Amino acid sequence: MIKLADIIKHPLRELQSDVDEAESPVRYVVLRRKIFALMAAATLIPLLAMGALNYYEHQTTMAREIQNPLRVLVNKTKNSFELFLTERSSTVSLIASAYTYQELADEKKLARIFSVMKKEFKGFVDLGLIDDSGTQVNYVGPYALKGKNYAEQRWFQEVRLKGKYVSDVFMGFRKFPHVIVAVQHMTEDGRTWILRATLDTHQFERIIASMSLEPDADAFLVNAQGILQTSSNNYGKVLEKMSFPMPPQTYEPAVLTMVDPLGREVYLAYAYFPEANFALVAVKPRGSVLKTWYTVRGDLLFIFALGVLAVFVAAYRVTNVLIGRMKESEERREMALRQVEHSQKLSSIGRLAAGVAHEINNPLAIINEKAGLMKDIMAREQDFPAKARIDGQVESILRAVERCRGITHRMLGFARRMDVSIEDLDVGEIIKETAGFLSNEAMHRKVDVRLEIDPELPRINSDRSQLQQVFLNLFNNALAAVADGGRILATAREVGDNVEISVRDNGCGMSDETLKHIFEPFFTTKKGKGTGLGLSITYGIIKRLGGDIAVESEQGVGTTLTITLPKGQREALA
Repeated sequence: MIKLADIIKHPLRELQSDVDEAESPVRYVVLRRKIFALMAAATLIPLLAMGALNYYEHQTTMAREIQNPLRVLVNKTKNSFELFLTERSSTVSLIASAYTYQELADEKKLARIFSVMKKEFKGFVDLGLIDDSGTQVNYVGPYALKGKNYAEQRWFQEVRLKGKYVSDVFMGFRKFPHVIVAVQHMTEDGRTWILRATLDTHQFERIIASMSLEPDADAFLVNAQGILQTSSNNYGKVLEKMSFPMPPQTYEPAVLTMVDPLGREVYLAYAYFPEANFALVAVKPRGSVLKTWYTVRGDLLFIFALGVLAVFVAAYRVTNVLIGRMKESEERREMALRQVEHSQKLSSIGRLAAGVAHEINNPLAIINEKAGLMKDIMAREQDFPAKARIDGQVESILRAVERCRGITHRMLGFARRMDVSIEDLDVGEIIKETAGFLSNEAMHRKVDVRLEIDPELPRINSDRSQLQQVFLNLFNNALAAVADGGRILATAREVGDNVEISVRDNGCGMSDETLKHIFEPFFTTKKGKGTGLGLSITYGIIKRLGGDIAVESEQGVGTTLTITLPKGQREALA
């Protein structure tokens, strides 16, 4: 057993030590001080040289420094646009993959899907199903567009060619500016259909408003042909031609100095989108950007004092941002390592369980056959003084073999957790089987484990292995919470359109503060024993299976964890 533990833990021993090191707050304090000192020193030395330069050189240098925040702002906003479009596109693609054509053609089901989409993702206006001839066979939204034919529309040809398409802003049948996201799906018999969603361009306006530009600055979205996709304060309205030529194409943020159509010298910051026909443009008047620096050109000492203050403030803020991002990166890395460790342990134990079960089953089969043969031989023999005793011993052997078979069956069931498959399941049978894994520990600790399962409980379509893991986590937590001689009650019943499973214990319970964090990864009250992943993984599995999980707890009284699973479970996402 010691060697097995070493085999499981050895590959991650060094990584775990790195994680422990990364958790030290002193490390970040020292790193913050070093970065701050380095940034301050590296900036103050050039600042002394800048104090000796004339006004023109100083103005040129500061102009370059001011362009960087523009690049960062444009890049950040461009990423926000790309994330918005990618999320919406992925949502439509996921729905097209998760549902069949017949399901999406059902008006009530499509309306329910669209209701969830609007609740989870802002910006969706409507949703429609279009057949391969271009006719919209089902539609949910504020317009009467069912039956419309889009075969001659440009976007329809694009999605037929590319499989996925995000349009420019256009008017269309709706007579207001909008963007469409369309995904083509092909069934196994070769038929194709398109799922199309409309996005409200007000979301574009909100993203641009989040840039918090000055009143005399401007920002807008434009396509590659120079047509405005959002309204501009100074250069036109939506769907109008921009009043100056498009800048050279680049996917990285760039800044140009130019004279705009209003005759102002401006900084033009822009970046093209690699996955969409858009470019983000931000315009700032050059005079308003540099006016603060015009006041310091005659006094080198004032420049130096102000520069020192600016350097320390900037270094402090940038250092905080860098350290914050490093901490976030370390936390994500720690989470990944813990999950890898958890998966490796499960995989190793699963393989071991499968190997042991198969190895034991062979001699068990031989013992069963020999004992059966002995029983048959004894049945043919005439009575003799030890016959009843020998018959009893043979029966004991057969019962022991049957018990061993049950144990190996459960071990093989545990090993099959590594595979993911959706099947018709009896939840009560899974609960009983999972509870059987812990029967020895419960008996040893004299814990009363009771199962109250409704005999009329309906079957559901779900993932057996993932439900086994969920129930095993709940039983393990309950056993860890109760003292020797405690009680655990597991119930399963039908509630409306759902199956409700509860695991209740009379253990130590949890405080209100603990309840706020129990589903967070790596949060554990088992200091030095738990990984903090059990309930986090359980929460993720239940959500993926379309269910819900709730917890009630009171310190000194006990805890109840309740899982709700839909009876008509669709195929879950792995």
